Amino acid sequence: MTSNKSSFRSVSFKPGFNVVLADRHHAASRKDSRNGVGKSTLLEIIHFCLGADARAGKGLLVPELAGWEFSLELTLDGREILATRRTDHPRRVLIEGDTSSWPVRPVRDPKSGSLGLDINSWNSVLGALMFGRPLSREKYEPSFRSLISYFIRRGQGAYLDPFRNFSRQNEVDRQVNVAFLLNLAWEDARQAQLLKDRAKGFSDLKKAVKAGVLEGYEGSVGDLEAKRVRLQEESEERRRQLESFRVHPQYRELEQRASELTTAIHALGEQNYSNLRLLELYQKDLAEEREPATDDVQRVYAEAGVLLAEAALRRLEEVESFHRSIVINRREFLAQEVERLSAEVKANEEKVARFSEERADLLGILQTHGALEEYTRLQRLYLAAIAKVKEVSTQVENMKRLNVGTTQVKLEKAMLERRARVDHEERAAMRERAVSLFNSNSQFLYGAPGKLIIDVVPNGFRFDIEIERSGSDGIDKMKVFCFDLMLAQLWANNHPTPGFLVHDSRIFDGVDERQRALALRLAQRESEARGFQYICTLNTDNVPQAELGPDFDLESFVRLRLSDRSPEESLLGIRF
Repeated sequence: MTSNKSSFRSVSFKPGFNVVLADRHHAASRKDSRNGVGKSTLLEIIHFCLGADARAGKGLLVPELAGWEFSLELTLDGREILATRRTDHPRRVLIEGDTSSWPVRPVRDPKSGSLGLDINSWNSVLGALMFGRPLSREKYEPSFRSLISYFIRRGQGAYLDPFRNFSRQNEVDRQVNVAFLLNLAWEDARQAQLLKDRAKGFSDLKKAVKAGVLEGYEGSVGDLEAKRVRLQEESEERRRQLESFRVHPQYRELEQRASELTTAIHALGEQNYSNLRLLELYQKDLAEEREPATDDVQRVYAEAGVLLAEAALRRLEEVESFHRSIVINRREFLAQEVERLSAEVKANEEKVARFSEERADLLGILQTHGALEEYTRLQRLYLAAIAKVKEVSTQVENMKRLNVGTTQVKLEKAMLERRARVDHEERAAMRERAVSLFNSNSQFLYGAPGKLIIDVVPNGFRFDIEIERSGSDGIDKMKVFCFDLMLAQLWANNHPTPGFLVHDSRIFDGVDERQRALALRLAQRESEARGFQYICTLNTDNVPQAELGPDFDLESFVRLRLSDRSPEESLLGIRF
């Protein structure tokens, strides 16, 4: 491990057992912290170079480390490469070395000319070359970042539970990744979570339907089916209307002419009504019109004893002649008007008959034809009716699936559990090997084997560890140690394999000196015998020298010694 800063304490690890030792100087004040020497920072840098998530203001992305680069030399697919990641540009990892066998080849930067990968591609490559994972990853599948965190635990929370690589790791991530590392049927654990998600989805949907949140899903399946039948009938009626519809190219002109004829017929009717009333009056007047009778005037005067003079009689004859001419003229006028009105009424009646016949023909055409825009409107109504039928049909099917969904999920869960138990039995040899290694490790530490418990349960797997006197902080830490060492032992002969196991000094907090010494001896023996690399950080005042004995030369395994005596003796060579 190296850096571009001269103050950095570079370190080279060897195959087998490796120790980074932190000295506590006698002159250090109580405010000095051994954590400040860089033991945990060393693990942080390893994770950083192996593609860990990096956020501004956290971890190594702090202002004090601006411009820093960290490089990690490691073996991937049998070839040594150098991976460099910069705090100023953490989204890209620079690569040097033979990458010809990689599933994703580094890309040359057009500006700097350096080869590198974006952080997501780098993680995919590491997953493929360390754990044999495909480049693409589906939901709830094992991820490189989660898998590698069982081989390089960081943070206090990572050492509380053997099966969790950080305190807030969710259950499905824990199950899937542990099952993968133990060579169990992790796919069953993933499928169990997917079924759990489906069951939750059905439950949430039922609640939404019950609350009326989803429009159109009111009522039962029967209600929706009745609605669908009604809509289908409406759709069929629309279809029949559309099929029988005939478009007339002059429909609007014909419609306008029929309207004009109707207006004309009404006007002629009103005119004839007036003419007939007037004709009736004129005919009555004509029948009653008579010439004046002068004899009646003379008889009236005679009866009154008045004798008319000759001049008066002559005058009366003149009046009678005048009145007779008036009557004759009036009778002629009335006769002419009667003749005119009769002719006009007849002509109007003939027009009405002709117009009515023409209108009847037009209405017959209009009744059997339609306008193009009317046809288009009917088409839209028909398509809308079909869409509504499909919508309600979808709602019916969704409601049916919703009603049977929970039952179906229960059936699939039962089938999955049965299949998982079959898989569990078929992989008994692999499971027993893991249990045997764990038991051997715990027996080496405590003189009696612990129990690594692996069971199939409805929601996937149940993992547990039992060691006599469990409950104390030290024994719980040794559970983590035995489990991690078992993973390193299992994967030592795999190809591909990460090939290393890294522990922070936290794993020895609260552990009895004897168990600390035995753990160090066991790690040294197994890493060298099985060919994997074991790296741990230790504080000098926590080294169980008396229990290790004279035959165990811890100093020969120390690859880097850090001290709190001065900043220059810390890992970064600075304090902040």
